[in-house]
Amino acid sequence: MNATTTPATHAGGLCVAGIGCGSGCDADDILALLHEATGRAHCRPGLIAIPDFRADCAALHAAARQAGLPLRVVSHADLLAAQPRCVTRSARVMAAHGVASVAEGCALVAAGDGARLVVARMAFRRVTCAIARTEHT
Repeated sequence: MNATTTPATHAGGLCVAGIGCGSGCDADDILALLHEATGRAHCRPGLIAIPDFRADCAALHAAARQAGLPLRVVSHADLLAAQPRCVTRSARVMAAHGVASVAEGCALVAAGDGARLVVARMAFRRVTCAIARTEHT
């Protein structure tokens, strides 16, 4: 699957993994957390959504390649607009990036209108992951 492929939909709708990470994060840590989060969500994501300020993160690109998932870069404006729908907040991330929830915001934006969080932010080492799903009717 590549960046131009339409994300997979499942019986429950489109499932998206939002990922946040600190500099120096590791692809294996990203994959481990992605596996844990998607297991809790009972879905396989159609894509991984990341913030624009991590668009050049080699570990994120490597993890997406290994998972066979396209990356969607979420703009800061879209991430900011999603903040009221996020359930977790980080004062440290707010101070550094102007948003309090990266993984949840990315997942919600990329899953589209009507998306809801099915797994709130989980953290492992220098990585966070949240899962959002858009229900299809």
